[in-house]
Amino acid sequence: MTTPSYNTIICTMSTLRDAHQQFVGHLKGRSRASATILAYGKDIEQLVKYLADQEKTDPAAIETTDLQSFMQKLADEHYTPKSISRKTNSTKTFFKFLKTSGLINTDTATGLEHPKFENKPPRILTKLEYRSLRDAARADTRMLAVIELLLQTGIRIGELSKLGLEDVDVENLTLHVPPFEDTRERMIPLNKAAAEAVKNYHPKRAKTPNHALFVTKTGRPLLIRNIRTAVDRYFRMAGIKGAKLNDLRHTWVAFQLQAGVPMTMVSKLAGHKRLSTTEKYLQFIAGQTSEAKVKLEEL
Repeated sequence: MTTPSYNTIICTMSTLRDAHQQFVGHLKGRSRASATILAYGKDIEQLVKYLADQEKTDPAAIETTDLQSFMQKLADEHYTPKSISRKTNSTKTFFKFLKTSGLINTDTATGLEHPKFENKPPRILTKLEYRSLRDAARADTRMLAVIELLLQTGIRIGELSKLGLEDVDVENLTLHVPPFEDTRERMIPLNKAAAEAVKNYHPKRAKTPNHALFVTKTGRPLLIRNIRTAVDRYFRMAGIKGAKLNDLRHTWVAFQLQAGVPMTMVSKLAGHKRLSTTEKYLQFIAGQTSEAKVKLEEL
């Protein structure tokens, strides 16, 4: 018995709803980040529902004007230009998939234009702000360790959630960052402030066979949403307005560059895929010291 080819399976589909499910499976097969898969999936689900309401379910029957009408509907419903731009990107990716899969002959999303908008500069905490955040969490040894690791190493929240006990070497002052979805595995120097915070947390960590560094009181790994909620609470307690957890990473990158740490080193330690991502921070910092440093700045 001959096994049908991938393209044959794709071509048996007849509706956008079917194609949407296959698109999500395609993204998972390419090991895209879970957050990316979720965002793309919801964006296309919203598009498919809109088109179905217009009695358009055949991928080959969709025209550029249909897609433009969807984006205009979003604008009328007061979606921000940035959100519409993201949904435009999702739509373009989806229709590119349809074309590659042979469901459509012409990619009608190529004529779809992104709305113009200005990217907000990254929120870089001042010394007063991050010290206030630290003080607000002082009595919570677990969250203080979380905040110090994020602030002193610049790792992503997803990477922090996957840290194991064996990844933090408080004696040799190193942090092993395991690969998380599409991020890079790397080794980062650990300063004394972060090491001390982790060392103080260890005796109060729940006794559990689980090897996750940060766990709940019942010994389960601390989830990303729990970490984000807790840090947001301490931002409020510290009276810091308009700040988010990711701003700790922005702050680390900016302060290292401002202290004169070579951009290539900062980029590598931050796990940026492109040096240009790191370079963008230069316009938001006051200046750099005249001599390049090898030692990272302690915040």
